[in-house]
Amino acid sequence: MPENTVTVPLAPMEPEDVADAFAYIRAIHAADIDTACAIADDTGPELHRLLLDVAARVFIPVTAADDHDGEPCEHSFLAAALGRLLLELLCHSVCLAGARGMADTIVRFTENILTEDHGDVADVLRQLEAAGMKQAMEAHPAHRTTA
Repeated sequence: MPENTVTVPLAPMEPEDVADAFAYIRAIHAADIDTACAIADDTGPELHRLLLDVAARVFIPVTAADDHDGEPCEHSFLAAALGRLLLELLCHSVCLAGARGMADTIVRFTENILTEDHGDVADVLRQLEAAGMKQAMEAHPAHRTTA
């Protein structure tokens, strides 16, 4: 990913890519290993890139803190939360480079950062998927299905 990802908008994902990535993430969140493995088999090595795309869309908007003349703001405290998350991942020996590790990281980030008091992670994942799908469909109108 380019170094200036925070300032350059990410290109929309393809609708099928959004669906595949979130299907895998939801399966990992539900501990449905059989479904996760089936999705990984169907998607192949491309799953790694899809999960990186989703992770960028989840992490970057949340961690992009504004500079308020050096004064702490609500975003200033995200670094501490992210540090705790990374320590938690390291404690559990999660391999961040594999598909399972990336999906688990997205789930943990959602749980620890995007929900209050570890709220409904599944609901937040559905909202993130819907937002990604909306962006993908707007960018790739040929993929729209007619009712």
